[in-house]
Amino acid sequence: MANNYDVLFIGSGPGGYVGAIRAAQLGLKVGVVERTHIGGICPNWGCIPAKALLRSAEIFHYIEHAKDYGLIAEKTGVDIAGVVKRSRGIAAQMSNGVGFLLKKNKVDVIWGQATLTAPGKVTVAASAEPAPKGALAAGEYTAKNIVIATGARPRALPGIEPDKKLIWTYFGALAPASVPKSLLIMGSGAIGVEFASFYKAMDSDVTIVELLPQILPVEDAEIAEHARKRFEKQGIKILTGAKVSKVVKGADSVTATVETADGKVQTLTADRLISAVGVVGNIENLGLEALGVKTDRGCVVVDGLCRTNVPGVWAIGDVAGPPMLAHKAEHEGVIAAEAIAGKHAHAMDKLMIPGCTYCMPQIASVGLTEAKAKEAGYELKVGRFPFIGNGKAVALGEPEGLVKTIFDAKTGRLLGAHLVGAEVTEMIQGFVLAMNLETTEEELINAVFPHPTVSETMHESVLSAYGRAIHI
Repeated sequence: MANNYDVLFIGSGPGGYVGAIRAAQLGLKVGVVERTHIGGICPNWGCIPAKALLRSAEIFHYIEHAKDYGLIAEKTGVDIAGVVKRSRGIAAQMSNGVGFLLKKNKVDVIWGQATLTAPGKVTVAASAEPAPKGALAAGEYTAKNIVIATGARPRALPGIEPDKKLIWTYFGALAPASVPKSLLIMGSGAIGVEFASFYKAMDSDVTIVELLPQILPVEDAEIAEHARKRFEKQGIKILTGAKVSKVVKGADSVTATVETADGKVQTLTADRLISAVGVVGNIENLGLEALGVKTDRGCVVVDGLCRTNVPGVWAIGDVAGPPMLAHKAEHEGVIAAEAIAGKHAHAMDKLMIPGCTYCMPQIASVGLTEAKAKEAGYELKVGRFPFIGNGKAVALGEPEGLVKTIFDAKTGRLLGAHLVGAEVTEMIQGFVLAMNLETTEEELINAVFPHPTVSETMHESVLSAYGRAIHI
């Protein structure tokens, strides 16, 4: 039957399209159901266009500080329409690229809203969005395996719901008509601090309000504190242990009531407010309840191989729970595809998933924080190395940064690595590989790092943990 598949992926985001391509490589007949954007949120309204904005901000920052490099730059300014146009163009290019890859691997794209109507059966209703060329139409489809890859959406707080005008989620923040003179951001996770960096570089007066006592709550406390000092040095205002309890909309501004942990109340008025208080899985209207698929706190419950409690139904990516990261979704897509194909798939080890935040300065980490390692009962050796001791970082004009490594004192096992500074999102993979290979401190110490590179800070941090640092 033309409408019968070995596996149907519901959603074409990083998990869905990667999983579909891997399943096709393994000889399975594969389809992907999508209702809005080929490639999902990441290339269209998330990771990629956000990084394009941040690249523009980074270049503008360097132009504004040209004198620090012995250069002269005059009559500089921001063309926000041009910045957004570049970002949206890159998003379209990436989405088209995903479509090409699906076609190349003979994966059918089915256009519409999917509902699981019975075991192995999916009804696809027509979508309001125009279908890409070659996509199959709405209708009834069957599959031996169905993979839920529907992603997540921004969480909305009661009374502070986004309106696309005064209160934004990342959708509005990615394509502003103009740069707001003042901006209030709720939440200091990756999305919050990335937009704080972008808009501050664009000359907005930025204030971050964070409910918890630490910004970047999932990061190591020492790294988060270093980042906070850098943000505040740039002029970003930060209120921790505080919450926005009420928002009143004006004609072209919002006034927020902010309550702090010590009981103090203040009002803050800003041109725009970005709600960056997390995301929630897209589990509604899929027919999961009727099939008895177990969910928990807005996400589908899965095991290490991405299987739900219902045979033949799988879930990957953001909809399958944290960490809600594109690269985690991609890896889960491969795990599910290989398990469905009967291969020896390896279960995901979430401690090995790196986290990257592309603010200025960048932040990257993998494994346990120092606090979590102590909680787990490890005796620790902790190494630290500042960028100021690294020749390449100083030459780049980026002497503010820190690499922190955490080892099990008894075995030499690398438990965690935490970095803040220029280009650390490109460096973290070295520690990820080390942890996956179960590398010990001895092997890291004996590895030769090229000079001059910022990556030498990684080596020195390991040396520091064992009292052997050279350049500090």
